[in-house]
Amino acid sequence: MQLRQLFASAALGALGLAALAAPATAQSPITVCLITKTDTNPFFVKMKEGAEAKAKELGINLQSYAGRVDGDSDSQVQAIESCIAGGAKGILIAASDTKGIVPTVQKARDAGLIVIALDTPLEPLTSADATFATDNYEAGVLIGQWAKAKMGAEAANAKIAFLDLTPQQPSVAVLRDQGFMEGFGIDVKNKDVVGDEADPRIVGHDITNGNEEGGRQAMENLLQKDPSINLVYTINEPAAAGAYEALKGLGLADKVTIVSVDGGCPGIANVKDGVIGATSMQYPLKMASQGVEAVKRFAESGAKPQASEGLQITNTGVDLVTDQPAEGVKSMDSAAAAKACWG
Repeated sequence: MQLRQLFASAALGALGLAALAAPATAQSPITVCLITKTDTNPFFVKMKEGAEAKAKELGINLQSYAGRVDGDSDSQVQAIESCIAGGAKGILIAASDTKGIVPTVQKARDAGLIVIALDTPLEPLTSADATFATDNYEAGVLIGQWAKAKMGAEAANAKIAFLDLTPQQPSVAVLRDQGFMEGFGIDVKNKDVVGDEADPRIVGHDITNGNEEGGRQAMENLLQKDPSINLVYTINEPAAAGAYEALKGLGLADKVTIVSVDGGCPGIANVKDGVIGATSMQYPLKMASQGVEAVKRFAESGAKPQASEGLQITNTGVDLVTDQPAEGVKSMDSAAAAKACWG
């Protein structure tokens, strides 16, 4: 599993990672590391853009790393080790394995770095110094409420496919999945577990790895189980795009409603085109830029971020986007969202 940086130090050569700048002094800039799940998912591309822009503005040295695919935790572990060795002051991480990464995160914190989770809370959440993220449960609730209102009385007869992320069930996927169920009126039983529900409207769950090909394959798998599926929950918009292609190929696209979470500009375009019925828009650029600012404050004063009132995270916001507004569910249309997507 490779990262996208060249060897710069023999001491780190065995890790396959780049050496970072020396620890910050009065003459050298603060170094902050950004570690994302992949560098191909548009969500993380935008996150990196936000970090780069803010780092440039503040005169901070940014080092960026990413896993090869969603779920590639080994590369993230190696990246953290590199950041510690390189004298970084802080790490911003969207973790692939929210539990497995914790010992390495603790090693960074023990070394004096501030670690801020972006988008995906660690498990337990207190494993990071702070979390800058969407309220992912609320994001799920919004699309669930919209889907229920759109279907009206037919919601009682829904046939729902769940296109989830990976078998590891990182917390962000659980939150969105279970939030959707609550919004739609499904008894989620244990909110920390996906798949323990007994509602007969659930056709099944399949994994997508958060990408288009995974969405297409998962949709085909669940259609084989029940071709009468009429509502599809997707973990993100690339998975939604893949699901739509599978449905379109079988002549079912106009019979099925797809909902999702992300709010990326390509996803907003898919709302406009009718591919996605509704999506919950996040703000990854804001997450990353605020994270860079927080590392700078920590490096200069030792101050750590505070959670939003009533939450355990710093909430960076979420908005429902649809061109088919539903009574009682606040939303913005795709035209307005196109001006705000992933800001």
